Amino acid sequence: MNAVDNQIEIFNKQLAGFIDGSPTPFHAVANIASLLRAAGFQALSEADDWTLKQGEKYFVTRNGSSIIAFVAGSEDLAESGIRMAGAHTDSPCLMVKPQPEMLNNNYFQLGVEVYGGALLNPWFDRDLSLAGRLVYSDASGQLKLKLINFDEAIAIIPSLAIHLDRTANTERTINTQTDIPPILMQADKKTDFRELLAERFLSDDEKVLDYELCFYDVQGAATLGLNKEFFAAARLDNLLSCFVATQAIIHSDTTCTSLLVCNDHEEVGSVSSVGADGPFLESVVDRLCDALCNDARASNKARVLDGSLLISCDNAHAVHPNFSAKHEAGHKPALNGGPVIKVNSNQRYATNGVTASLFRQLCAEVDVPVQSFVTRTDLGCGSTIGPVTAAKLGIPTLDVGIPQLAMHSCRELTGTLDPERLSRVLTQFFNRPGRLQVADGDTI
Repeated sequence: MNAVDNQIEIFNKQLAGFIDGSPTPFHAVANIASLLRAAGFQALSEADDWTLKQGEKYFVTRNGSSIIAFVAGSEDLAESGIRMAGAHTDSPCLMVKPQPEMLNNNYFQLGVEVYGGALLNPWFDRDLSLAGRLVYSDASGQLKLKLINFDEAIAIIPSLAIHLDRTANTERTINTQTDIPPILMQADKKTDFRELLAERFLSDDEKVLDYELCFYDVQGAATLGLNKEFFAAARLDNLLSCFVATQAIIHSDTTCTSLLVCNDHEEVGSVSSVGADGPFLESVVDRLCDALCNDARASNKARVLDGSLLISCDNAHAVHPNFSAKHEAGHKPALNGGPVIKVNSNQRYATNGVTASLFRQLCAEVDVPVQSFVTRTDLGCGSTIGPVTAAKLGIPTLDVGIPQLAMHSCRELTGTLDPERLSRVLTQFFNRPGRLQVADGDTI
């Protein structure tokens, strides 16, 4: 194994550990924070005054499910702008309802709500566990938070046998109310779910008041294929981008001000206090402008944003060999073919010719191949945090992503080469000195 192959293998093992240890956005943010602390980033609180020092590295979280990390660069912020990379922490899943207990034919089940645009068929016949966040009261009545994870298979959604539904392979549809409640055990009476959680995760004098929990597939990430060219895991969309961008900002220098934002709630529209359509990023940018611009002019924020760039990272649709007609001719991204520039003239992606050209240049500088994706004109197009953030901040933006198959399944597939490649490009982006410009001198 040569040095490059060894570097990629190490990167993917770290990626696998991150994804397997992040079954919910809360766990993902906690793990990102741990990686940042180990790299010298200091934790901030939104409730405190910030005294930022050039050359230092910081991060701040909101709701435990969104995180922003940044490097306070040595260059004047109004002159250099901010190099931003964005991703999202949430993935389609099955969320437990507030009063979920069900007893059907002596099977104890939990009612679930589908979060985001989940591909539901793959959830059947999988070994499932539960993870998320508890809100509980201690002996004194103080409210506290706790991340939990059953860490083992405790539930399953069995398929209906084909003998009882002869049209299963041609006509079966899924009723999300009646067909997908997972089975947890056999029982002759209902179990109070909050009491079950308290027995498992709390002390005798503590009481579960509420929770945000989701089911997840316990099968871990794996490298597969005859030549080990594929990487399979849950939640590749979009924990893969979260990890890739985190590694990039960890390896960024302190010349330019660089920033990583990982928002929750992208899969459900981004409209929340912690989503890309909320105030979190703008609040942090305002504080950066106040602290790092060398003068106090009111125009500083506009100058900063004019010289900034956001690379929104969210996985792209690779061409499926069995369904290649679903792709636009000439735009068929391949696994291990390099990161993909995502384009949509109706602004479902925020890429334009200038921002795409800069990304192509960055890829060339680190010897990384690049691909393009445009959806078929007769098919709908998904979206990302890119257009939302661009509209909120007025910042030049492009959308890119690592190509993958089985998007929004409970187990997705990508190539082994592309994650490390995109991290290299983002590191180059963070470390490139000076204001971003095009040939005629206009700033991007």
